[in-house]
Amino acid sequence: MIERYTLPEMGRVWSEAHKYELWCQVETLVLEVHAEAGTVPAESVEPVRNAKAPTPEAVAEIEAVTQHDVIAFLSAWADNTRPREAAAHVHYGMTSSDLLDTALALQLVEATDLLLAKADALVAAMRELGLTHKDSVRVGRTHGIHAEPTTWGHRVADLAFAMARSRDRLRAARASVAVAKISGAVGTYSNISGDVETAVAAKLGLTPADAATQVVIRDGISEWVSALAIIATVCEAFALEVRHGQRTEVRELWEPFGKGQKGSSAMPHKKNPIASERIAGMARIVRAAVVPVMEGIPLWHERDISHSSTERVCLPDASIATDYLLHLTTRLVTGLVVDTDRMRLNLESSGGLIYTSSVLLELVDGGLSREDAYAFVQAAAMQTWESGTPFRQTLTAAAKQAGQELDETRLDEVCRPERYLERLAPVFERLAALT
Repeated sequence: MIERYTLPEMGRVWSEAHKYELWCQVETLVLEVHAEAGTVPAESVEPVRNAKAPTPEAVAEIEAVTQHDVIAFLSAWADNTRPREAAAHVHYGMTSSDLLDTALALQLVEATDLLLAKADALVAAMRELGLTHKDSVRVGRTHGIHAEPTTWGHRVADLAFAMARSRDRLRAARASVAVAKISGAVGTYSNISGDVETAVAAKLGLTPADAATQVVIRDGISEWVSALAIIATVCEAFALEVRHGQRTEVRELWEPFGKGQKGSSAMPHKKNPIASERIAGMARIVRAAVVPVMEGIPLWHERDISHSSTERVCLPDASIATDYLLHLTTRLVTGLVVDTDRMRLNLESSGGLIYTSSVLLELVDGGLSREDAYAFVQAAAMQTWESGTPFRQTLTAAAKQAGQELDETRLDEVCRPERYLERLAPVFERLAALT
């Protein structure tokens, strides 16, 4: 991922230097467990433990010749070990993927913990926004057309619960990727005891693989990337609300616009929803990682490396992008400007058409068949659409023409936006309890 969208903590998780630190950690623990079992000389442990992790530059120089990253790493690390001979039992009984998959699990866990902390913060911000605007009446929209009254807090609550569920999916996926694999060339423990895998996994806070070939099968990693994609898409769903709400014709929501900020190089009046649009674009990057990573599940026999290059790009990019998305969406939520007066004006702008559902039911309760009541209300509504005459007037005129008498007191009651919202309280009780 380019630096523009990389936050420091997540960037460090996926840095080459940190990767080699984790490789050193895994190899050292394997060596220690071997030494405790008497498999390798005990005196080899301390020099290896004290050897500095090789620099990315040192590894790259050797890899240019070997064309093998793990061999290059082991050689560069051995060069830092004193005496060098002490490194002879490093990687004892292991295959490259024992190191790669186990260290990758550590990176995925670290990345997940950063993401979960940000997801918690976003859920909290959404919860507070929803509760603040539980009574901020606005018109609901289906297909982009005015529907029935709702509140802005209700819409936010829906997205807050979606984000909380998405966070919980990621928490579950954390367990799926926190898997150690140290079982040799094709996973048969041919040159290394299963006790080593169990002991090293425990020291690293991982779970030993139930079974593995040369690699851990990629269903867990696919679940993890899918969880990121859902989080990113829920962020986009909130951003899409803001993008619509900030349209000139709507003007209900506004992204924060800082002092000195500019919206356009040509049009000084512009205040564009740039953060929301950026969220939409970044979400595409995360979703795009799902299929390539999932295609790493079917590999030839015990392993090929078709998954490797994909994961080198997709796993860091997806987690870095999701990290940035959570950060940006939280800023959007906490800084959002909500124009409740404009929401009310927009709600009233259709001349009362948003009350047709309640009027329909009122007529049915008064004795009309649903078909007749629907036709009656629709005819009045279409006249309002075409002429701009308020719905109550077209409805009354249609009733007189049909020889019907409407109860104006009842119409006053059913054509009241708050009536539509009287049963929402339990939703906000659940929202207040959201953690």
